[in-house]
Amino acid sequence: MQKLILAFVLFAFIACDDKPSGKILSASSGALNNLTVVMPNDMWEGPVGESIREKLAGPVNGLPQVEPMFAINQMPSEAFSGFMRKQRTFLKIEQADSASIEVVNDEYARPQTGILVKGPTESAIINIIQQDSAKIVNTIKETEFTEKIRRVSLSLKEDKPLTDAFGITMKFPSAYRYAKDDDGFFWIRKDIPNGDMNITVYEVPYNMIDRDSNTIGSLIKMRDSIGGDNITVSEGMRFITEAAFAPYLSETTIDGKPAYQMKGMWEVKGRYMAGPFVNFTVDDKENDRYLVLEGFVFKPSANKRDNIFELESILRSVKFVDKTE
Repeated sequence: MQKLILAFVLFAFIACDDKPSGKILSASSGALNNLTVVMPNDMWEGPVGESIREKLAGPVNGLPQVEPMFAINQMPSEAFSGFMRKQRTFLKIEQADSASIEVVNDEYARPQTGILVKGPTESAIINIIQQDSAKIVNTIKETEFTEKIRRVSLSLKEDKPLTDAFGITMKFPSAYRYAKDDDGFFWIRKDIPNGDMNITVYEVPYNMIDRDSNTIGSLIKMRDSIGGDNITVSEGMRFITEAAFAPYLSETTIDGKPAYQMKGMWEVKGRYMAGPFVNFTVDDKENDRYLVLEGFVFKPSANKRDNIFELESILRSVKFVDKTE
């Protein structure tokens, strides 16, 4: 009897410690890149909803087809209960006396990220959405990158060849294969229906990238030169950046190191083959080099958002380690 009482006390303690309310949180659910928006129906159909759709359902940069950043499912507050509260990400819009934006974690499930936007008027709410849209998008994206890598980690490919060659680890599924390892150029591939997904990893000298006047030009020149020399295509053809589609360039970090992120389109010159790519050129000053991480997709006449999202998640999982570890 004493053992049963002790077990019950321990269970109660754990349950109360799990959440201040005393509830045990169940696992969150939902497809990747799906966002639940909780707000009144009439507000969704008006200017506030239009502002949310503009900022959160706009097209993803660098894709040949128009595909939304997030698939949005809107519901009123009274419908946001029970199982619906288990969604991994949600944005909740409420009217309140003062304007505010707050990020809440694991409110109804785990892992879960919620963003609460409040304001006294619709204009005030719209103003928050417009001003803080980048924060909202980045918060949701980070949640989804983390979830994707959690799923990827269930069945990982051995990455020791990358550690030996470049001093990095990278989490990618066992469905990928090493297609090429030649003179410091790695080409990793996965077959998908009617196409394939690809990762390349290599390093370039620190003086190869122009950091001042024409950064994007030198990045394109780099990938066209090294990628063109190493990605096998038919004789007389070449794997290059599509000239008619100007890449998007931004700055980010990979494992705390500054990096250029470039999103654009690749093509095989001389053949009707093309698709999107995401490229990270990481400033690895300690090793006097740039480490180049790229993912690209060939999947003609089909949506590619989720493929590029998987590749970007994998590349963002890179960690720098000592090669001798």
